[in-house]
Amino acid sequence: MTEQTVGDAAAVEQQFVIQKIYLKDVSFESPQTPDIFVTSDWSPEVNVQVANNARQLGEGVFETALTITATASVNNETIYLAEVQYAGIFTVVGFEEAQTQQILGAYCPNLIQPYIRETVADLVMKGGFPQLVLQAINFDQLFAQHQQERIDQGRPQ
Repeated sequence: MTEQTVGDAAAVEQQFVIQKIYLKDVSFESPQTPDIFVTSDWSPEVNVQVANNARQLGEGVFETALTITATASVNNETIYLAEVQYAGIFTVVGFEEAQTQQILGAYCPNLIQPYIRETVADLVMKGGFPQLVLQAINFDQLFAQHQQERIDQGRPQ
């Protein structure tokens, strides 16, 4: 995405480039195996946690990392724990600070999300469990909520 914005002095080119999307970290644990596989009737409770982090790597270059942690448990015993972190390196140049934060906090995680969903589903299935299909996450809404919380707490955006 490239756009010209004309200001008082010179034109500033807005540029967004996906440099790389990659698997950064993966972990799978199933402490109740093989015993859990012989239990005929089990209905696990699945808890999914999402974390997003962005950091600047250089002038106009950023990494956005998305982490999903899925924990399945029965009677307060962990059946499996899958944690996957995918990240991307992005060039974000010529945008205002608020726009850059929106891109890194919402747009980039939306780009990474399909990769991490597939990896979590495959990881759980390869662990011998029914495939875990994660629901789509609305990172635009989460980003807006996060910004509102910062405002409510009197912290700068």
